[in-house]
Amino acid sequence: MLKFIVCLLAGLGAGVGTGLSGLSAAAVISPMLITFLGFDPYEAVGIALASDVLASAVSAYTYGKNKNLDIKNGLVMLASVLVFTMVGSFVATLVPSSTMGSFSVFMTFLLGVKFILKPVMTTKEAMAEKSAKQKFIQSLICGMLIGFICGFIGAGGGMMLLLVLTSVLGYDLKTAVGTSVFIMTFTALTGAVSHFVLDGAMPDLIALALCVVFTFVGAQVAARFANKSTPKTMNRATGVVLTVLGAAMIVVNFIK
Repeated sequence: MLKFIVCLLAGLGAGVGTGLSGLSAAAVISPMLITFLGFDPYEAVGIALASDVLASAVSAYTYGKNKNLDIKNGLVMLASVLVFTMVGSFVATLVPSSTMGSFSVFMTFLLGVKFILKPVMTTKEAMAEKSAKQKFIQSLICGMLIGFICGFIGAGGGMMLLLVLTSVLGYDLKTAVGTSVFIMTFTALTGAVSHFVLDGAMPDLIALALCVVFTFVGAQVAARFANKSTPKTMNRATGVVLTVLGAAMIVVNFIK
């Protein structure tokens, strides 16, 4: 029963964060499994990344259907992210487990506050002002950094993608989230496979199934809500979700 409750709360929280703000599910699921169920950090990250795959995919589909997904420019970042996700996942096997799983907690909280106090009101027209070459170079470099962090700690990828797409590349919030979850679908898949293969052990299948289902449900509901919201409402909702999840994870890490 405890496992069901923890997976329910972790999955729904992660799903809402993914569908609404592109937050990596691992930022929520990993510390919950580690703290309340005693999971090995490496296994917890693998389960979280696996949960992220379907949730990100359904979110990307919803954003794409509403024309809030930039596949062309997202593919450039995706390529570098994928390569460095595998690099980061390999490096993660060489460091103590205690160093993993908490890197993005404070950044999630601060990013949430940022969206509340300083919302992203960029339009699609403003995004088109940058040259294709400039976007290519920025996407490539940023993708390398984001991919390594995603593979290494299983968290931070979606959060950093959102920050980079809105602040560096100048995307409007909905397109930024849509493009972020599109990229995260593949980085999460790569990270999950890398973790399970390199670990060589079968994960807890019950926890895996529960987290995948609940994360999917949360992401689907949140993505539909986000695409029907005004930019101002979405900024506030995204800020609140990130702030609450960030604060909750700070408490969870304190308990741990």
